[in-house]
Amino acid sequence: MSPLSFPAPLAPYAARAEATRGRLHDEPESDERTPFQRDRDRVIHAVAFRRLKHKTQVFISHEGDHYRTRLTHSLEVAQIARTLARSLQLDEDLAECLALAHDLGHPPFGHTGEDVLQECMAPFDGFDHNAQTLRILTKLERRHAKFDGLNLTWETLEGVVKHNGPLTGSLAKKKEPLPAAIVEYAEAHDLWLDTFPGIEAQAAAIADDIAYNNHDVDDGLRAGLFTFEEAHDVPLVGKALRIAEERYPGAAPEILIAEAVSDLIGAMVRDVLAETKKRLETISPQDADGVRRAGRALVGFSPAMAEDVKGLRGFLHQNMYRHFKVNRARSQAKRIVKSLFDLFFSEPETLPPEWRARYEGADEARRARAVCDYIAGMTDRYAMREYRRIFGVEIQD
Repeated sequence: MSPLSFPAPLAPYAARAEATRGRLHDEPESDERTPFQRDRDRVIHAVAFRRLKHKTQVFISHEGDHYRTRLTHSLEVAQIARTLARSLQLDEDLAECLALAHDLGHPPFGHTGEDVLQECMAPFDGFDHNAQTLRILTKLERRHAKFDGLNLTWETLEGVVKHNGPLTGSLAKKKEPLPAAIVEYAEAHDLWLDTFPGIEAQAAAIADDIAYNNHDVDDGLRAGLFTFEEAHDVPLVGKALRIAEERYPGAAPEILIAEAVSDLIGAMVRDVLAETKKRLETISPQDADGVRRAGRALVGFSPAMAEDVKGLRGFLHQNMYRHFKVNRARSQAKRIVKSLFDLFFSEPETLPPEWRARYEGADEARRARAVCDYIAGMTDRYAMREYRRIFGVEIQD
């Protein structure tokens, strides 16, 4: 039996559910579940989580049923995050929760929808999908009588907001002002915005990188956006495909793709574990806050793997994300999101009643945010249906 068949005791630097910094609104603890298990379950039961089923990343929903959606991507990230957490003796429930929640704030049509909302909201504090995730988790989800949002623990909200690193201070990657949603919440529930997140959030963040790089290779090959021959020259992917072809001569293309992607995910996971253990030995954090104050990310790729991943991303950007078929879908998505925003903002009477109530009597900034919240929560297919209903324009679906 594998020595990792059962969870090992938590490492000193792992989050401790029994020592959570708590929730903004006090609640009785559960006798059956830890605070992080409850957070994960609340995310799974959220309306915003169910909507991920019909939100896409690269392909628009009508392109086919076998390509990844935000939901299937989040499940793949959660699987990788749990693997990393178990191997590093972290809290698996917290890592899984962060993986499942990390994409809740994305609007319809992937990064295209986000780009359009950023443009539309530029005069009104902008749009940021991490800030939108926080709004969903703390305001927009309405499932409890005593408070808005899901009232998740400090550790979960900190990890969601800071999964890419510190947001303020000398270590922050971005220097522009923080979104108001993050500033407002942090004033009531200090999320230590100038430090790195806990190690479970770092594991979920690298799991996101591993998942989307590999499933984009999978989807891109299956969709014919690039060929086996082209992929053979790509860092990491070419080697994995050649090994699969040598190991399984004559196998169907879809089998070779699956075998190569599986091997590549395994290679990336092993690299992250080896590199992370090196960093932990160097820093030697004594507790979870030691990770936050380490001054650098402790979970990551080795320099060699990071360079190969950079090359892979460059190939995908050129051959997949900017493929003419994807560009056509992006063009359609831009028109849909921009048209809906302009209409709802200028003619609030066209909004559904429950959203119109948020609009009435508000200043321009609040009205714009209400429209943004409404559109950001749409699935791809709902946005297309709204566009067709309102403008009477037939679009491919």
